[in-house]
Amino acid sequence: MKEPLTDELLQELLDAPDPKTFADKHRIKERNLPEYLQQLLDEKGLTRAEVVRKAGLNDTFGYQIFMGQRGASRNKVLQLAFAMGLSLKEADRLLQASGANELYCKNRRDAIIIFCLDRGYGLQRTDEELYRFGEETIC
Repeated sequence: MKEPLTDELLQELLDAPDPKTFADKHRIKERNLPEYLQQLLDEKGLTRAEVVRKAGLNDTFGYQIFMGQRGASRNKVLQLAFAMGLSLKEADRLLQASGANELYCKNRRDAIIIFCLDRGYGLQRTDEELYRFGEETIC
């Protein structure tokens, strides 16, 4: 499912008679972590077991995140993002769905993570880059 461009949605919102009309039309609601994780699994043809393993998470803990039974720290969400091979936009949406701050390019650590996501680096290589620059690793 292709999402409309933000600029197009913004203009439509500004032209709408009220915010509720706009939100109802586009079925806009707060995205939650388990729903978005499932959407990503479906879109990318991945399995939970595969993602939990690639993310280096404990099986039980990983499944609890996917089921919405446990919250996840920002680093755990980033582990999932790298394990799923997400784009920067998808990773930011995942962070947002978890209630964490999106990646911010003016933050040195986040800038390294953004660079690595953009280049398609895996979790291990990203941690190596963070370590090389003296930043806290994800795992």
